[in-house]
Amino acid sequence: MGSTGFSGMALAMQQLLLSWMLIGILQLPADQVGLIQAIIGIPGVLLMLMGGASADRTDPRSMLIKVYFVAPILPIFLIFMEMYQWLGVATVTLWGLGMSVVQSYSMPGQQAILNRLTSSSVQQGVTAATAMGFVVQVVGLILAGQIDTLGISPVLGLQAFGLVLAGLMMMRIAPVQSAVKPANGASSVQVIRDGLVATYRSPIIFHTLLITFSSSIFNAGSFITVFPFIVKRIYDGDAWLLAVLMAVFFAGATLSNIILLRYMPLKAPGRLFLIMQLSRIVVIYLMWIEPAFWVMVVATIGWGLNMGVTTNLARAIVQESAPNEYLGRIMSVFSIGMVGSAPIGAIVLGWMIERFGTLNALIPAMALSLILFLYGAFMSPVWGYRSAVPQADDSVDAASGHTPDK
Repeated sequence: MGSTGFSGMALAMQQLLLSWMLIGILQLPADQVGLIQAIIGIPGVLLMLMGGASADRTDPRSMLIKVYFVAPILPIFLIFMEMYQWLGVATVTLWGLGMSVVQSYSMPGQQAILNRLTSSSVQQGVTAATAMGFVVQVVGLILAGQIDTLGISPVLGLQAFGLVLAGLMMMRIAPVQSAVKPANGASSVQVIRDGLVATYRSPIIFHTLLITFSSSIFNAGSFITVFPFIVKRIYDGDAWLLAVLMAVFFAGATLSNIILLRYMPLKAPGRLFLIMQLSRIVVIYLMWIEPAFWVMVVATIGWGLNMGVTTNLARAIVQESAPNEYLGRIMSVFSIGMVGSAPIGAIVLGWMIERFGTLNALIPAMALSLILFLYGAFMSPVWGYRSAVPQADDSVDAASGHTPDK
């Protein structure tokens, strides 16, 4: 939890810092911002698969220690670029690419360790870790929001410090045995391929990941690309206002996870997962109509609540359904669905902002949410999914000779 917290804080800072350096400091138009975000994010797809394979073949703890102790070099590099007045599109993009590598390579390892530590309490463990992640994201955003006040270098120094602390906390975890010992001569490509095949062969995992990936293209893409432009162009905000609103978003996500933890384990998490896809339309619509600022804050809270539930339930469904020997690789595919698809949407959304207006770039997210609900409810097994985690009433089922549906 400590390592997840400190690394999550540093990566949350990255999300705001990258957007504001491109939008607020370098003053780039939306189509260029979207393209740069895609250039930074898309290479992470392959790296997530490699990170998942490494998490299954080796001790993920050792891998994460190395990642977290090397990662501080990146913000320190940008500090020197700023000191010598070399801060520009090229140096910011290079820093962003490096931090994308850190995030892409570390996420599957974190999730593999979590699953092996929580054993049968996967839903509760995922919820607790997700809630912790959202809390530290709020802290990271508040720190990053000081960039206009403190300057670039002090804020980047805090980011580097958070990564060092994540590595130190990871060192306090006992070594984690690898989940699978591949046959002699098995290449990394073969190990990755086996993980992709395992993902496809499980209908519930495949459809959950498909919905998550599709949703992230325009929903996560809207948060990464459109939301900062709404703050700057519609509400004439600065980095601090963007930080506050993003913190409000993640505070809503934290609250939803705390509430979920009270009622877990859920017997039918797939139904709530799909209902939240549909309810997202309401909060995005409120933003689209250019409301008063206080309504915008309320809609941001609602968006965070929604994202917190959908992220949590998708991760819990996949983690409790994945075979242990493929867990790291399947979770790497899940990570791609969560963060790897947003850069694809960034290109389209950046173009839409300049062509049709900032707020109209929210329309694809609303349309896609409706499509995904209908698909999930009527064309996939997600609606009927029943958790394999022991429930409070399993004794009744066992006494009657009934086995819960899966």
